[in-house]
Amino acid sequence: MNFSGNAVPLAEDDLRAAAKALRVGVEIIAAAETTAQTGVEMEALVAASIAALTVYDMAKAIDKEMVIAEVTLLEKTKAGA
Repeated sequence: MNFSGNAVPLAEDDLRAAAKALRVGVEIIAAAETTAQTGVEMEALVAASIAALTVYDMAKAIDKEMVIAEVTLLEKTKAGA
């Protein structure tokens, strides 16, 4: 699946997202890997954003003041680095 519109080859198991409930809020971490010569950080950022929008959609009736914040790239490494 390719989220950003780039021609980046991703295998089905190369894009992962996980959510963890915190004391206040939810932390979502997404990761993407490819063997292509380009980075896949946009795919990971989009995956995290979609996961956050999904949580928002499911919880909006419970929390009217909920916000999505701090969608950031935590790490980017090159293969073999």
